[in-house]
Amino acid sequence: MEVARVLRNARRRAELTQAELAARAGTSQAAVSAYESAAKEPTVATLSRLLAAAGARLSVEPVHVHEPSAAEHARSARKLIEVLDLAEALPSRHAPRLGFPRLPTLA
Repeated sequence: MEVARVLRNARRRAELTQAELAARAGTSQAAVSAYESAAKEPTVATLSRLLAAAGARLSVEPVHVHEPSAAEHARSARKLIEVLDLAEALPSRHAPRLGFPRLPTLA
């Protein structure tokens, strides 16, 4: 959520100036300006108070979180094993001449 944009839009929908919103919310116009320009980030309580003064409400909505399938976990595990095998094949000390390990063919 872009706090600055949300606050600015709520204030404009309420047809309030920054000074009017500040007076309603019990803060300064400078603070409202700083929040709307993203120079400062209000606390959740302050944002809620500012939105309420503009006739809006702060709400939390559930977001869908992608849960990887067993196949996706297995694919990631195989990639990790390949990376660890490659890292293990690299020399731990610098050799005068750098050689590259052979990579297994991918099927």
